[in-house]
Amino acid sequence: MEKFDVLVIGAGSGMIVASNAVASGLKTAVVESGPMGGTCVNRGCIPSKMLIYPADVVAIIQEAESINVNATINSIDFEKIMKRMRSFVTDDSQRQAEAVEATPNLTWFKDVGEFISDYTMKVGDHVIKADRIFIVSGARPGIPPIKGIDNVDYLTSDTVLELKKPPKSMVIIGGGYIAAEYGHFFSSIGSDVTIVQRNVRLLPEEEPEISELLKEEMEKRMKIFTNYDAIEVKEKNGFKTVRARNRENGNLKEFSAEALLIAAGRFPNSDLLKPEKTGVELDESGYVKVNEYLETQRKNVWAFGDAIGKQMFKHVANYEAEIAWHNAVHEHKVKVDYSAAPHAVFTHPQIASVGLKEAEAKQKGYKILVGKAYYKDTALGVAMGEPKGFVKVIVEERTGKILGGHIIGPFASILIQEIINAMVSGDKTFLPIIRGMHIHPAMPEVVQNALGNLKEA
Repeated sequence: MEKFDVLVIGAGSGMIVASNAVASGLKTAVVESGPMGGTCVNRGCIPSKMLIYPADVVAIIQEAESINVNATINSIDFEKIMKRMRSFVTDDSQRQAEAVEATPNLTWFKDVGEFISDYTMKVGDHVIKADRIFIVSGARPGIPPIKGIDNVDYLTSDTVLELKKPPKSMVIIGGGYIAAEYGHFFSSIGSDVTIVQRNVRLLPEEEPEISELLKEEMEKRMKIFTNYDAIEVKEKNGFKTVRARNRENGNLKEFSAEALLIAAGRFPNSDLLKPEKTGVELDESGYVKVNEYLETQRKNVWAFGDAIGKQMFKHVANYEAEIAWHNAVHEHKVKVDYSAAPHAVFTHPQIASVGLKEAEAKQKGYKILVGKAYYKDTALGVAMGEPKGFVKVIVEERTGKILGGHIIGPFASILIQEIINAMVSGDKTFLPIIRGMHIHPAMPEVVQNALGNLKEA
Protein backbone atom coordinates (compact mmCIF):
# COMPACT_ATOMS: atom_id res chain seq x y z
CA MET A 1 0.00 0.00 0.00
CA GLU A 2 1.19 3.48 -0.88
CA LYS A 3 0.38 6.36 1.47
CA PHE A 4 -0.24 9.95 0.35
CA ASP A 5 -1.13 13.22 2.04
CA VAL A 6 -3.60 14.19 -0.71
CA LEU A 7 -5.49 12.12 -3.27
CA VAL A 8 -7.24 13.84 -6.17
CA ILE A 9 -9.59 11.77 -8.34
CA GLY A 10 -9.92 13.44 -11.73
CA ALA A 11 -7.47 15.49 -13.79
CA GLY A 12 -9.72 18.35 -14.88
CA SER A 13 -10.28 21.07 -12.31
CA GLY A 14 -8.94 18.63 -9.75
CA MET A 15 -5.47 19.62 -10.93
CA ILE A 16 -5.96 22.99 -9.23
CA VAL A 17 -6.09 21.14 -5.92
CA ALA A 18 -3.18 18.89 -6.90
CA SER A 19 -1.03 21.91 -7.80
CA ASN A 20 -1.83 23.64 -4.51
CA ALA A 21 -1.08 20.46 -2.58
CA VAL A 22 2.30 19.97 -4.25
CA ALA A 23 3.13 23.66 -3.73
CA SER A 24 2.40 23.14 -0.03
CA GLY A 25 4.93 20.30 0.13
CA LEU A 26 2.35 17.52 0.36
CA LYS A 27 2.83 14.10 -1.19
CA THR A 28 0.05 14.00 -3.78
CA ALA A 29 -1.59 11.38 -5.98
CA VAL A 30 -3.80 11.95 -9.00
CA VAL A 31 -6.04 9.18 -10.31
CA GLU A 32 -7.04 9.71 -13.93
CA SER A 33 -7.63 6.95 -16.48
CA GLY A 34 -8.05 9.24 -19.46
CA PRO A 35 -5.92 11.96 -21.02
CA MET A 36 -4.74 14.76 -18.76
CA GLY A 37 -7.04 17.80 -18.71
CA GLY A 38 -10.41 16.24 -17.99
CA THR A 39 -13.66 16.66 -19.88
CA CYS A 40 -13.23 20.32 -20.82
CA VAL A 41 -9.94 19.92 -22.64
CA ASN A 42 -10.54 16.53 -24.21
CA ARG A 43 -14.27 16.06 -24.80
CA GLY A 44 -16.11 19.22 -23.83
CA CYS A 45 -15.82 22.97 -24.03
CA ILE A 46 -12.50 23.28 -25.87
CA PRO A 47 -13.04 20.86 -28.78
CA SER A 48 -16.70 21.77 -29.20
CA LYS A 49 -15.95 25.50 -29.44
CA MET A 50 -13.23 24.83 -32.01
CA LEU A 51 -16.00 23.31 -34.13
CA ILE A 52 -18.63 25.88 -33.33
CA TYR A 53 -16.59 28.96 -34.22
CA PRO A 54 -16.37 27.92 -37.90
CA ALA A 55 -20.13 27.32 -37.73
CA ASP A 56 -20.57 30.88 -36.44
CA VAL A 57 -18.56 32.20 -39.38
CA VAL A 58 -20.76 30.22 -41.78
CA ALA A 59 -23.92 31.61 -40.16
CA ILE A 60 -22.63 35.20 -40.36
CA ILE A 61 -21.83 34.81 -44.06
CA GLN A 62 -25.24 33.28 -44.73
CA GLU A 63 -26.96 36.20 -43.01
CA ALA A 64 -24.77 38.93 -44.56
CA GLU A 65 -27.44 39.72 -47.14
CA SER A 66 -29.34 41.62 -44.43
CA ILE A 67 -26.64 44.31 -44.60
CA ASN A 68 -26.37 44.13 -48.40
CA VAL A 69 -23.28 41.94 -48.52
CA ASN A 70 -23.85 39.10 -50.97
CA ALA A 71 -21.32 36.43 -50.09
CA THR A 72 -21.08 32.75 -50.90
CA ILE A 73 -19.30 29.86 -49.20
CA ASN A 74 -17.25 27.92 -51.72
CA SER A 75 -16.56 24.95 -49.49
CA ILE A 76 -16.32 23.78 -45.91
CA ASP A 77 -13.42 21.42 -45.22
CA PHE A 78 -14.88 19.24 -42.49
CA GLU A 79 -11.84 16.99 -42.30
CA LYS A 80 -9.47 19.92 -41.74
CA ILE A 81 -11.79 21.49 -39.15
CA MET A 82 -11.82 18.21 -37.23
CA LYS A 83 -8.08 17.70 -37.66
CA ARG A 84 -7.32 21.20 -36.34
CA MET A 85 -9.53 20.55 -33.32
CA ARG A 86 -7.99 17.15 -32.54
CA SER A 87 -4.45 18.44 -33.00
CA PHE A 88 -4.97 21.29 -30.54
CA VAL A 89 -6.67 19.04 -27.98
CA THR A 90 -3.96 16.38 -28.20
CA ASP A 91 -1.13 18.90 -27.91
CA ASP A 92 -2.75 20.67 -24.96
CA SER A 93 -3.39 17.41 -23.11
CA GLN A 94 0.12 16.13 -23.80
CA ARG A 95 1.72 19.34 -22.54
CA GLN A 96 -0.28 19.02 -19.31
CA ALA A 97 0.71 15.36 -19.00
CA GLU A 98 4.40 16.16 -19.45
CA ALA A 99 4.19 18.86 -16.78
CA VAL A 100 2.51 16.47 -14.33
CA GLU A 101 5.03 13.70 -14.91
CA ALA A 102 7.92 16.12 -14.41
CA THR A 103 6.57 17.43 -11.10
CA PRO A 104 8.29 16.06 -7.97
CA ASN A 105 6.07 14.75 -5.19
CA LEU A 106 3.18 14.17 -7.64
CA THR A 107 2.22 10.66 -8.78
CA TRP A 108 -0.23 10.02 -11.62
CA PHE A 109 -2.09 6.71 -11.55
CA LYS A 110 -3.35 6.09 -15.09
CA ASP A 111 -6.29 3.81 -14.44
CA VAL A 112 -9.85 3.80 -13.11
CA GLY A 113 -9.86 3.91 -9.34
CA GLU A 114 -12.31 2.18 -7.03
CA PHE A 115 -12.67 2.69 -3.29
CA ILE A 116 -12.26 -0.56 -1.35
CA SER A 117 -12.34 0.72 2.24
CA ASP A 118 -11.92 3.86 4.36
CA TYR A 119 -9.75 6.41 2.54
CA THR A 120 -8.36 3.53 0.48
CA MET A 121 -8.55 3.03 -3.27
CA LYS A 122 -7.49 0.29 -5.65
CA VAL A 123 -6.11 1.63 -8.93
CA GLY A 124 -5.01 -1.13 -11.29
CA ASP A 125 -2.36 -3.10 -9.40
CA HIS A 126 -1.91 -0.35 -6.83
CA VAL A 127 -3.60 0.17 -3.46
CA ILE A 128 -3.33 3.75 -2.25
CA LYS A 129 -4.45 5.58 0.86
CA ALA A 130 -4.61 9.30 1.64
CA ASP A 131 -5.34 11.60 4.58
CA ARG A 132 -7.33 14.04 2.45
CA ILE A 133 -9.33 13.07 -0.62
CA PHE A 134 -10.92 15.21 -3.34
CA ILE A 135 -13.49 13.55 -5.59
CA VAL A 136 -13.52 15.33 -8.95
CA SER A 137 -14.45 12.30 -11.03
CA GLY A 138 -16.71 14.10 -13.52
CA ALA A 139 -19.56 12.69 -15.56
CA ARG A 140 -20.11 11.01 -18.91
CA PRO A 141 -22.84 11.08 -21.56
CA GLY A 142 -26.06 9.59 -20.24
CA ILE A 143 -27.79 7.05 -22.47
CA PRO A 144 -31.57 6.87 -21.94
CA PRO A 145 -33.22 3.42 -21.82
CA ILE A 146 -34.68 3.60 -25.33
CA LYS A 147 -35.77 0.31 -26.88
CA GLY A 148 -33.17 -0.93 -29.36
CA ILE A 149 -30.48 1.56 -28.36
CA ASP A 150 -27.90 -1.18 -27.71
CA ASN A 151 -28.25 -2.42 -31.28
CA VAL A 152 -27.66 0.95 -32.94
CA ASP A 153 -24.37 2.66 -33.80
CA TYR A 154 -24.98 6.05 -32.17
CA LEU A 155 -22.77 9.03 -31.38
CA THR A 156 -22.31 10.88 -28.07
CA SER A 157 -20.63 14.20 -27.28
CA ASP A 158 -17.45 12.11 -26.80
CA THR A 159 -17.48 10.01 -29.97
CA VAL A 160 -18.80 12.75 -32.27
CA LEU A 161 -15.33 14.29 -32.04
CA GLU A 162 -13.92 11.21 -33.79
CA LEU A 163 -15.93 11.67 -37.00
CA LYS A 164 -13.84 11.71 -40.16
CA LYS A 165 -16.59 12.64 -42.63
CA PRO A 166 -19.65 14.88 -42.18
CA PRO A 167 -22.96 13.00 -42.04
CA LYS A 168 -25.45 14.00 -44.72
CA SER A 169 -28.20 13.86 -42.11
CA MET A 170 -28.39 13.62 -38.34
CA VAL A 171 -31.07 13.08 -35.69
CA ILE A 172 -30.22 14.46 -32.25
CA ILE A 173 -32.08 13.07 -29.25
CA GLY A 174 -32.07 15.76 -26.56
CA GLY A 175 -32.71 19.47 -26.34
CA GLY A 176 -30.18 20.84 -23.88
CA TYR A 177 -26.91 22.70 -24.35
CA ILE A 178 -25.04 19.90 -26.10
CA ALA A 179 -27.89 19.11 -28.49
CA ALA A 180 -28.37 22.77 -29.41
CA GLU A 181 -24.65 23.46 -29.92
CA TYR A 182 -24.04 20.41 -32.09
CA GLY A 183 -27.28 21.08 -33.95
CA HIS A 184 -25.82 24.49 -34.81
CA PHE A 185 -22.51 22.99 -35.91
CA PHE A 186 -23.79 20.19 -38.10
CA SER A 187 -26.52 22.26 -39.73
CA SER A 188 -23.92 24.95 -40.55
CA ILE A 189 -21.61 22.49 -42.31
CA GLY A 190 -24.50 21.23 -44.44
CA SER A 191 -25.98 18.26 -42.57
CA ASP A 192 -29.76 17.90 -42.55
CA VAL A 193 -30.39 18.09 -38.78
CA THR A 194 -33.45 17.09 -36.77
CA ILE A 195 -33.65 17.63 -33.00
CA VAL A 196 -36.09 15.47 -31.00
CA GLN A 197 -36.60 16.92 -27.52
CA ARG A 198 -38.60 15.37 -24.68
CA ASN A 199 -39.30 18.65 -22.92
CA VAL A 200 -41.92 21.05 -24.22
CA ARG A 201 -39.14 23.62 -24.68
CA LEU A 202 -35.72 23.68 -26.29
CA LEU A 203 -33.17 24.60 -23.59
CA PRO A 204 -35.77 24.35 -20.79
CA GLU A 205 -33.30 25.72 -18.22
CA GLU A 206 -33.32 29.14 -19.88
CA GLU A 207 -35.93 31.89 -19.62
CA PRO A 208 -39.03 30.85 -21.64
CA GLU A 209 -38.77 33.74 -24.09
CA ILE A 210 -35.10 32.91 -24.73
CA SER A 211 -35.96 29.28 -25.45
CA GLU A 212 -38.74 30.42 -27.77
CA LEU A 213 -36.54 32.80 -29.76
CA LEU A 214 -33.72 30.28 -30.02
CA LYS A 215 -36.08 27.64 -31.42
CA GLU A 216 -37.51 30.15 -33.88
CA GLU A 217 -34.04 31.10 -35.13
CA MET A 218 -32.61 27.57 -35.20
CA GLU A 219 -35.62 26.26 -37.11
CA LYS A 220 -34.48 28.36 -40.05
CA ARG A 221 -31.67 25.84 -40.48
CA MET A 222 -33.00 22.57 -39.01
CA LYS A 223 -36.12 20.76 -37.83
CA ILE A 224 -36.94 20.82 -34.12
CA PHE A 225 -39.63 18.67 -32.51
CA THR A 226 -40.30 19.40 -28.83
CA ASN A 227 -42.53 17.41 -26.47
CA TYR A 228 -41.58 14.14 -28.18
CA ASP A 229 -40.37 11.04 -26.29
CA ALA A 230 -37.94 8.83 -28.21
CA ILE A 231 -39.31 5.33 -27.52
CA GLU A 232 -37.45 3.13 -30.01
CA VAL A 233 -34.46 3.23 -32.36
CA LYS A 234 -33.56 0.93 -35.23
CA GLU A 235 -30.78 0.73 -37.80
CA LYS A 236 -31.09 -0.57 -41.34
CA ASN A 237 -28.88 -0.10 -44.40
CA GLY A 238 -26.76 2.48 -42.59
CA PHE A 239 -29.72 4.62 -41.56
CA LYS A 240 -30.92 5.14 -37.99
CA THR A 241 -34.65 5.53 -37.38
CA VAL A 242 -36.02 7.08 -34.20
CA ARG A 243 -39.62 6.37 -33.26
CA ALA A 244 -41.03 9.07 -30.99
CA ARG A 245 -44.33 9.70 -29.24
CA ASN A 246 -45.90 13.12 -28.83
CA ARG A 247 -46.31 13.55 -25.07
CA GLU A 248 -49.45 15.66 -25.48
CA ASN A 249 -51.58 13.66 -27.92
CA GLY A 250 -49.78 10.30 -28.12
CA ASN A 251 -49.20 10.51 -31.88
CA LEU A 252 -46.21 8.57 -33.20
CA LYS A 253 -43.62 9.97 -35.60
CA GLU A 254 -40.47 8.52 -37.16
CA PHE A 255 -37.22 10.33 -37.94
CA SER A 256 -34.48 8.76 -40.06
CA ALA A 257 -30.91 9.91 -40.68
CA GLU A 258 -27.43 8.72 -41.48
CA ALA A 259 -26.20 9.60 -37.98
CA LEU A 260 -27.78 9.54 -34.53
CA LEU A 261 -26.42 11.71 -31.72
CA ILE A 262 -27.56 11.03 -28.16
CA ALA A 263 -27.39 14.26 -26.15
CA ALA A 264 -29.82 13.49 -23.37
CA GLY A 265 -27.89 14.59 -20.31
CA ARG A 266 -24.91 13.47 -18.25
CA PHE A 267 -24.36 10.57 -15.85
CA PRO A 268 -21.95 10.68 -12.88
CA ASN A 269 -18.97 8.33 -12.73
CA SER A 270 -19.67 7.33 -9.14
CA ASP A 271 -20.74 3.85 -10.25
CA LEU A 272 -17.12 3.25 -11.28
CA LEU A 273 -15.63 4.98 -8.26
CA LYS A 274 -17.87 3.48 -5.55
CA PRO A 275 -17.28 6.30 -3.00
CA GLU A 276 -19.90 4.78 -0.70
CA LYS A 277 -17.20 2.27 0.31
CA THR A 278 -15.36 5.08 2.07
CA GLY A 279 -18.54 6.45 3.67
CA VAL A 280 -19.43 9.05 1.06
CA GLU A 281 -23.15 9.39 0.37
CA LEU A 282 -24.70 9.74 -3.08
CA ASP A 283 -28.02 11.27 -4.08
CA GLU A 284 -30.73 9.39 -5.98
CA SER A 285 -29.06 10.24 -9.30
CA GLY A 286 -25.62 9.04 -8.20
CA TYR A 287 -24.03 12.45 -7.61
CA VAL A 288 -21.86 12.93 -4.53
CA LYS A 289 -23.65 14.73 -1.72
CA VAL A 290 -21.82 17.77 -0.34
CA ASN A 291 -22.66 20.60 2.04
CA GLU A 292 -22.15 24.33 1.46
CA TYR A 293 -18.42 23.89 2.16
CA LEU A 294 -18.10 21.12 -0.47
CA GLU A 295 -17.55 18.59 2.31
CA THR A 296 -18.96 15.10 1.97
CA GLN A 297 -20.40 13.23 4.95
CA ARG A 298 -16.98 11.63 5.39
CA LYS A 299 -14.40 13.71 7.29
CA ASN A 300 -11.54 14.96 5.11
CA VAL A 301 -13.27 14.03 1.86
CA TRP A 302 -14.40 16.86 -0.43
CA ALA A 303 -16.09 16.75 -3.83
CA PHE A 304 -16.80 19.25 -6.60
CA GLY A 305 -17.23 19.66 -10.33
CA ASP A 306 -19.54 17.46 -12.39
CA ALA A 307 -19.22 14.77 -9.70
CA ILE A 308 -21.66 16.72 -7.49
CA GLY A 309 -24.05 17.61 -10.34
CA LYS A 310 -24.75 21.18 -9.30
CA GLN A 311 -23.42 23.72 -11.83
CA MET A 312 -21.75 21.55 -14.45
CA PHE A 313 -19.48 24.12 -16.09
CA LYS A 314 -15.69 24.27 -16.18
CA HIS A 315 -15.43 27.79 -14.75
CA VAL A 316 -17.67 26.76 -11.84
CA ALA A 317 -15.53 23.69 -11.16
CA ASN A 318 -12.41 25.89 -11.12
CA TYR A 319 -14.09 28.14 -8.56
CA GLU A 320 -15.18 25.13 -6.48
CA ALA A 321 -11.62 23.78 -6.56
CA GLU A 322 -10.33 26.90 -4.81
CA ILE A 323 -13.13 26.75 -2.23
CA ALA A 324 -12.54 23.05 -1.51
CA TRP A 325 -8.78 23.54 -1.13
CA HIS A 326 -9.24 26.55 1.15
CA ASN A 327 -11.60 24.59 3.37
CA ALA A 328 -9.20 21.67 3.50
CA VAL A 329 -6.26 23.69 4.82
CA HIS A 330 -7.81 26.58 6.81
CA GLU A 331 -9.82 26.57 10.01
CA HIS A 332 -12.02 29.39 8.71
CA LYS A 333 -14.35 27.81 6.16
CA VAL A 334 -15.77 29.52 3.09
CA LYS A 335 -19.21 28.70 1.71
CA VAL A 336 -19.70 28.05 -1.97
CA ASP A 337 -21.85 30.72 -3.61
CA TYR A 338 -23.54 30.08 -6.95
CA SER A 339 -25.61 33.27 -7.02
CA ALA A 340 -23.43 34.81 -9.73
CA ALA A 341 -22.37 31.61 -11.52
CA PRO A 342 -22.80 32.26 -15.25
CA HIS A 343 -23.00 30.07 -18.30
CA ALA A 344 -23.17 30.48 -22.05
CA VAL A 345 -24.63 28.37 -24.83
CA PHE A 346 -22.72 28.71 -28.10
CA THR A 347 -25.62 28.42 -30.47
CA HIS A 348 -26.61 30.89 -33.16
CA PRO A 349 -27.86 33.17 -31.71
CA GLN A 350 -25.64 32.86 -28.66
CA ILE A 351 -27.07 32.69 -25.14
CA ALA A 352 -25.64 33.73 -21.77
CA SER A 353 -27.21 33.70 -18.34
CA VAL A 354 -26.37 34.44 -14.72
CA GLY A 355 -28.36 34.31 -11.50
CA LEU A 356 -32.08 33.84 -11.05
CA LYS A 357 -34.71 33.65 -13.73
CA GLU A 358 -37.84 35.75 -13.31
CA ALA A 359 -40.01 32.87 -12.06
CA GLU A 360 -37.30 31.74 -9.63
CA ALA A 361 -36.98 35.23 -8.13
CA LYS A 362 -40.74 35.38 -7.55
CA GLN A 363 -40.78 31.90 -6.03
CA LYS A 364 -38.09 32.98 -3.58
CA GLY A 365 -40.31 35.85 -2.44
CA TYR A 366 -38.45 38.75 -3.98
CA LYS A 367 -40.38 41.81 -5.08
CA ILE A 368 -38.71 42.47 -8.39
CA LEU A 369 -38.24 44.84 -11.28
CA VAL A 370 -37.63 43.42 -14.75
CA GLY A 371 -35.97 45.30 -17.58
CA LYS A 372 -35.64 44.29 -21.21
CA ALA A 373 -33.92 45.86 -24.22
CA TYR A 374 -33.54 44.67 -27.78
CA TYR A 375 -30.42 44.63 -29.96
CA LYS A 376 -32.38 46.19 -32.84
CA ASP A 377 -33.08 49.31 -30.75
CA THR A 378 -29.39 50.21 -30.41
CA ALA A 379 -27.34 52.11 -32.96
CA LEU A 380 -24.91 49.23 -33.45
CA GLY A 381 -27.81 46.80 -33.64
CA VAL A 382 -29.15 48.78 -36.59
CA ALA A 383 -25.69 48.76 -38.18
CA MET A 384 -25.56 44.98 -37.78
CA GLY A 385 -28.84 44.50 -39.61
CA GLU A 386 -31.11 44.43 -36.54
CA PRO A 387 -30.29 40.94 -35.27
CA LYS A 388 -32.90 39.11 -33.23
CA GLY A 389 -31.96 39.25 -29.59
CA PHE A 390 -32.46 40.96 -26.27
CA VAL A 391 -31.16 41.46 -22.75
CA LYS A 392 -33.35 40.73 -19.74
CA VAL A 393 -32.40 41.76 -16.21
CA ILE A 394 -34.04 40.99 -12.86
CA VAL A 395 -33.48 43.41 -9.97
CA GLU A 396 -34.69 43.42 -6.37
CA GLU A 397 -36.95 46.45 -6.10
CA ARG A 398 -36.06 47.47 -2.54
CA THR A 399 -32.26 47.33 -2.81
CA GLY A 400 -31.51 47.57 -6.52
CA LYS A 401 -29.48 44.37 -6.20
CA ILE A 402 -29.12 42.49 -9.47
CA LEU A 403 -30.64 39.02 -9.10
CA GLY A 404 -30.20 37.78 -12.66
CA GLY A 405 -29.31 38.60 -16.23
CA HIS A 406 -30.21 36.74 -19.43
CA ILE A 407 -29.08 37.48 -22.96
CA ILE A 408 -29.73 36.02 -26.39
CA GLY A 409 -27.99 37.50 -29.41
CA PRO A 410 -24.54 38.28 -30.82
CA PHE A 411 -21.68 38.34 -28.29
CA ALA A 412 -23.98 37.28 -25.43
CA SER A 413 -21.12 35.51 -23.62
CA ILE A 414 -19.17 38.78 -23.65
CA LEU A 415 -22.01 41.15 -22.79
CA ILE A 416 -23.04 39.12 -19.73
CA GLN A 417 -19.71 39.85 -18.02
CA GLU A 418 -20.72 43.42 -17.14
CA ILE A 419 -23.72 42.04 -15.26
CA ILE A 420 -21.66 39.32 -13.53
CA ASN A 421 -19.07 41.84 -12.33
CA ALA A 422 -21.76 44.11 -10.89
CA MET A 423 -23.32 41.13 -9.07
CA VAL A 424 -20.09 40.48 -7.15
CA SER A 425 -18.91 44.06 -6.59
CA GLY A 426 -19.69 46.62 -3.91
CA ASP A 427 -23.36 46.56 -2.91
CA LYS A 428 -24.17 44.37 -5.95
CA THR A 429 -26.64 46.85 -7.41
CA PHE A 430 -27.23 47.87 -11.01
CA LEU A 431 -26.17 51.50 -10.41
CA PRO A 432 -22.55 51.14 -11.64
CA ILE A 433 -23.84 49.86 -15.00
CA ILE A 434 -26.31 52.75 -15.31
CA ARG A 435 -23.76 55.36 -14.22
CA GLY A 436 -20.82 53.93 -16.17
CA MET A 437 -20.17 55.72 -19.44
CA HIS A 438 -20.81 53.33 -22.31
CA ILE A 439 -19.17 53.73 -25.70
CA HIS A 440 -21.58 54.81 -28.42
CA PRO A 441 -22.30 53.12 -30.67
CA ALA A 442 -21.32 49.79 -29.13
CA MET A 443 -23.24 46.68 -28.18
CA PRO A 444 -22.87 47.00 -24.36
CA GLU A 445 -25.43 49.80 -24.59
CA VAL A 446 -28.11 47.10 -24.84
CA VAL A 447 -27.25 45.99 -21.27
CA GLN A 448 -27.45 49.55 -19.98
CA ASN A 449 -30.74 50.06 -21.84
CA ALA A 450 -32.27 46.99 -20.21
CA LEU A 451 -31.51 48.39 -16.77
CA GLY A 452 -32.96 51.73 -17.87
CA ASN A 453 -36.24 49.98 -18.68
CA LEU A 454 -36.95 48.43 -15.28
CA LYS A 455 -40.65 47.84 -14.53
CA GLU A 456 -42.61 46.05 -11.85
CA ALA A 457 -43.17 42.39 -12.61
